[in-house]
Amino acid sequence: MIDLRTLREDPDRLRASQRARGEDDSVVDTLLDLDARRRAALGSYESLRSEQKSVGRSVSAASGEEKAELLGRAKELAARVRAAEGEAERLAAELDAVVEGVPNIVDDAAPHGGEEDYVVLEEVGEPTSFDFEPRDHLELGERLGAIDVERGAKVSGARFYFLRGVGARLQLGLLTMAMNQAVEHGFIPMITPVLVKPEAMRGTGFQVAHDKEIYRLPDDDLYLVGTSEVPLAAYHADEILDGAALPLRYAGWSSCFRREAGSYGKDTRGIIRVHQFDKVEMFSYCRPEDAPEEHLRLLAWEKEMLAKVELPYRVIDTAAGDLGTSAARKFDCEAWIPSQCRYREVTSTSNCTEFQSRRLGVRFRDKDGGPRPVATLNGTLATTRWIVAILENHQRSDGSVVVPAALRPYVGLDVLEPARG
Repeated sequence: MIDLRTLREDPDRLRASQRARGEDDSVVDTLLDLDARRRAALGSYESLRSEQKSVGRSVSAASGEEKAELLGRAKELAARVRAAEGEAERLAAELDAVVEGVPNIVDDAAPHGGEEDYVVLEEVGEPTSFDFEPRDHLELGERLGAIDVERGAKVSGARFYFLRGVGARLQLGLLTMAMNQAVEHGFIPMITPVLVKPEAMRGTGFQVAHDKEIYRLPDDDLYLVGTSEVPLAAYHADEILDGAALPLRYAGWSSCFRREAGSYGKDTRGIIRVHQFDKVEMFSYCRPEDAPEEHLRLLAWEKEMLAKVELPYRVIDTAAGDLGTSAARKFDCEAWIPSQCRYREVTSTSNCTEFQSRRLGVRFRDKDGGPRPVATLNGTLATTRWIVAILENHQRSDGSVVVPAALRPYVGLDVLEPARG
């Protein structure tokens, strides 16, 4: 959540952030009003409570009419204290409800605008060209016996699939290579839960009451995660971390689930936009002042993985109006997809500053100071969608696919050959 101290000291910063996101900036005035009223109510409660204690001490030393008068005063104060306490709690709850719906403050360096107003920071490699008509990933995957969307739909419905044979080996090899790279860079490998409590979802920044992308199990009041960012963000909830141990870096391997509710008719062919996929996600807890540099490190590790699978890609700086609730700034890596003649997102890394840690109660303690919120960051290291780019960019005219050299030890094959029969 946003820092109320920042709200009081610099409300125009939040107003500017809201406008940059295309959100209503009048919420700032609502927050300021609620905060002032809550603080006044709390002050009134504390003053009355102090007076109540003072009268209580006087009662024991009084007698006769004075004691009766003090008892009457004590009874009156008790009623006023209860009322003041109730008003302070009511206003605090109202303030919390409004704060929970306010997204993170956008980094000043993020581009302005909406989904199409990103800034291309760099392009790596040339878009792949062929001296034959390239096949798309689904045709390649079916010829290789690697992808079966027909039976996926038969078993589970639209946007489900089977990875079989070399398709399964390709995904396992890719994610294992990603996990190994993460470990080499000091990340702790994690196999995370895919079902989480509502407070984990809300704490990470998802609006569970309004987000139609999220799968919910109402009988258990649990949610299927769309990314292991959620359990990793909540892993240290309500804890105070050792400042000397930061950054803490985790790499989570999990299945991920998304309804894709807003994508009707989009990317229905193949496995680009599906309800279930696997992913290795980097997650970092660090000091807030170190977060911008840590963000660039996560991006560099994503680029390292893309170089290993020999994909042409570009890096974009996402515009403020296209940022998620928790992100202050986000970089995407988009791989070239030959069948579509365009770049498609394969990684994303976000600096969430202290937004998630305030909601989840994750703090750190320096030797010389009290506890304060950590910064949290996340970044994709590999996911099922990479199979699309690998198959299409490394295909040959006969329908076979060359396995990138760095990936071969993990897949156990140099070339994926079309299935016979």
